This record gives sequence, C-alpha cells and structure tokens, in this order.
Amino acid sequence: MSSAMFTNCRSPDVCTDRRRFLQMAAALASMPLSGRLLARELPQPAAIPGGFAVIALGAEKSAPVVHFNGERVLVSGNPWQWLAIVGIPLDSKPGAAPPVTVQNGAGTPRVIHFTIGDKLYDSEYLTIKSDQVDLSPADLARYEAERAHAQRVLRVYSDSAPASLLLNPPCRGLRSRTFGTMRYFNGQPRGPHNGMDIAAEVGAPVVAAESGEIIDIGDYFFSGATVMVNHGRGFITLYAHLGQVDVKLRKRVKAGQRIGKVGITGRTTGPHLHFGVYLNAAAVDPAFFLPWRAARPILASLQS
Repeated sequence: MSSAMFTNCRSPDVCTDRRRFLQMAAALASMPLSGRLLARELPQPAAIPGGFAVIALGAEKSAPVVHFNGERVLVSGNPWQWLAIVGIPLDSKPGAAPPVTVQNGAGTPRVIHFTIGDKLYDSEYLTIKSDQVDLSPADLARYEAERAHAQRVLRVYSDSAPASLLLNPPCRGLRSRTFGTMRYFNGQPRGPHNGMDIAAEVGAPVVAAESGEIIDIGDYFFSGATVMVNHGRGFITLYAHLGQVDVKLRKRVKAGQRIGKVGITGRTTGPHLHFGVYLNAAAVDPAFFLPWRAARPILASLQS
C-alpha cells in the first residue's frame, strides 16, 4: 500500500494497514449513501503541505467533532466507521503534525497524531504592473479587509455532507501545475500560489465543480470577480478572475451549472480561471480532486 494512501500515524486509532483499510472501504461501499462519502468518492490522499490526510476515527453512534489547527474538519461516514478528511496548510512543516483533536457525542476528547510528508514546490517569476506589487495605503487597507473577509467565509462549516470530493472540471482549458509555487512579482517574493490556473479565452463558461451553496460573491483587489461555493462541512471551492458572474448569493447550484465566465479581472497577466479548493480553511491542491491527477477511486487504485 502506498504511503500516500493513508497517513503514517503514531496512533492505533488511525488505519495504516492495507488489510484493515480494504475491509473498511468494502464496508463503507455497502452502506447507504446518505450522510457519508463512499470509498469510491474519495480522492487518493497525500499527507503533504497543500494535500490532505484521511484518518479513520472508529465506530461512534454519532459523528465525532474533529479539529485541526483550531479549524473544524470534514467528518463523514456512519456509526460503523467515521472518517476525518484533514486539509494540510501549505505552510506546514514536514514531520509530526499538530494533533488532531476528536470529541465524541458524550464529549469525551482524544488526540490523534499523524506525520506530514515533504513536498518541494517550484518558484515562478512574474512581471506585472508596479501598483499591484507596491500597494498604496488605500489599496493595502482594501486588501487587508478583503483577506479578513475571505478567511471568515472559508471557515463556514455546514452540517450537510458534500455529495462527493471528486470534482468536475470547472472550465475547459490548459491546467497549470503551479499550485504551491513560490511567486516573485517584479523580483519581490510573495506567498505561494494557492490554486490552479486554467487558461481559457475571455467569456469561456465556468461551472460549479460540485453542488453547493454560493457563500460569497466579491470584487477582490487581487482575485477580481470571485465566487465561493460551500459544498458542505468545510469543503469549499473558489473561482476567481471572472469576467461575468451568473449566480446570486445564498442560492444553491448543481454540479456543472454555469456560475460565470472567464475574465481578466484582478491581478492577472492574462485571461484564465483561478480555481481553489479548501478543506478546514486550508488551501489544498485542486489536482487531487479533478480527474486528471490521482483522483481515481481508492478501491480501484488498490486493486490495480
């Protein structure tokens, strides 16, 4: 079994054995769909910065409440087996992760440990307008307010479970592999790229990657016209640099429903869609959740 399948954990509560996982996956696949994710609807996890870990929590009458880095974690499953889907922030260091705290229905707490693997990301050097790098006091204040607002939105946690973690492509186009890349704008270092860029012509349709609720529509300094969709339990997708928005706040959308069109709004060097995926408020690599990379069903990958 690949080390990317499940985390290498120091707790007996976490499944690290191939036979136990196959038994668990088979049991999950035979359960009703309501209220949990089937094993075939889980992407292949990788416990690296910008990736995610799948942690088996064991049997409980009701879903445990799980936190990581102080953020609520997506939990799915059934009374026979609950799973925590833990997003790992890009700035995490390899080695022992902060403890995952688990609280059962009776309020009894416990702690689970896991290990974060190493991941080396590239660097990218871009030249853009100087006023989008050296911000004026007014622009800096706007950016700080927008960042605080976005962080509040990304912490939305609803009780309904996502229909699936395997996403539909949000737009047709050439997908970059720049997630996690440290970016230098006009020679100045900035934070790592926290999404996937999909190159497309202005006006190309952008669709919801999965069903959910529109929880934010904004015109941001850096990301331009932006839409965020809550798919349930802290699983959120983001669509940025839009040229047109075709949805309304608090309305529900279906998977594949058009939410807007590609544009060149915000800080961008050309028309494209910036697509972001978040778990427990942590940006994770969208490539894990899309068909083109390691998003095969777990059971199928184990049997191959």
